[in-house]
Amino acid sequence: MARAATAAAPRLLRAAMLLLLLVASGRRAAGAPVVNELRCHCLQTLQGIHLKNIQSVKVTPPGPHCGQTEVIATLKNGQEACLNPEAPMVKKIINKMLNRGSTN
Repeated sequence: MARAATAAAPRLLRAAMLLLLLVASGRRAAGAPVVNELRCHCLQTLQGIHLKNIQSVKVTPPGPHCGQTEVIATLKNGQEACLNPEAPMVKKIINKMLNRGSTN
């Protein structure tokens, strides 16, 4: 019986060490910054939209999450629309929104 107890002790110690390691790694991960998504947000884009329907515009430059510039317009009805950053109409919209922001 004493032999069975000494054989179980290393298993118990190993299990306790594994549990301690899991708890420690979980705490470290909890403090790490969380990235929302690691892919492009816009899968399809529009060539333009009427300026009166746009509440705000967010331009996201290329980065590790996405290799292309993304232009996301938040509409006054709450929906989001992805715009083609190369389209002439979208370039005008961005300039107008930037000018609107600088005058306020």
